Amino acid sequence: MNSRVPLLQIKDVYKKYGNDDKYALKGVSLDMYPGEIVSLLGVNGAGKTTLSSIVGTLRPPTKGDVLFQGTSIYNNIPEYRRNLGFCPQRPNLNPLLTLRQNLEFAGRYFGMTEDEISQRMHELEKSLGIRKYLDKNSPSLSGGWKQRYLIARTLMHRPKIVIFDEPTVALDPDVRNQLWNYIKELRDQGMSVLLTTHYLEEAEQLSDRVCVLDNGVVKLIDTPQNLMKSFAKERLEDVFLHLTKQQDGQEDE
Repeated sequence: MNSRVPLLQIKDVYKKYGNDDKYALKGVSLDMYPGEIVSLLGVNGAGKTTLSSIVGTLRPPTKGDVLFQGTSIYNNIPEYRRNLGFCPQRPNLNPLLTLRQNLEFAGRYFGMTEDEISQRMHELEKSLGIRKYLDKNSPSLSGGWKQRYLIARTLMHRPKIVIFDEPTVALDPDVRNQLWNYIKELRDQGMSVLLTTHYLEEAEQLSDRVCVLDNGVVKLIDTPQNLMKSFAKERLEDVFLHLTKQQDGQEDE
């Protein structure tokens, strides 16, 4: 994988808020390649949300840079955003519009023509099975269906990088598995996925690599399989618990 050219490069990124001397991120560097899923893991306050929000252009870094295809995203943020999809943790579909209108609006926002919008919606209807509720409003839908339409909206403009922020929180196991399979399909189509999750099983199932953050610093980056082998654990969750005990100054019995 490392022989390929990175699609996204996070280079020595620092972030602090306001006049506080405490940094939320302290020199984070991470490369992402086309067609891979990278999961950000860490306890609350480790810096996962801050890092994903910087990649998503919701916040600027205090120091450092983010490169997309070798060029700083800050040279032309609107152009970078045309290649970026962001799927938030909490559904924010416009309740006054039908789901069809929500998707059409997303397409127009990114400058798609009516024919392009129609073709893309047809593709998403087939792949996500969303035709059933297109002419309904979001308040009438269950959490799983809202999440499907959020994903559809995220993908309308065919982004090259997608950020999923806790995509399966509070979903039933069968719906969660359906979404896992679809995220894998996105990876297989060549899309790069940055995933933040508290579900260690989810990270183990989906990730090509995981990036463990500890107090704003990258503790390690590796494949789930290598981590489980290195720490002699059968589950990624056990690796994470071991690392958490280490940073708390505890030892395994």
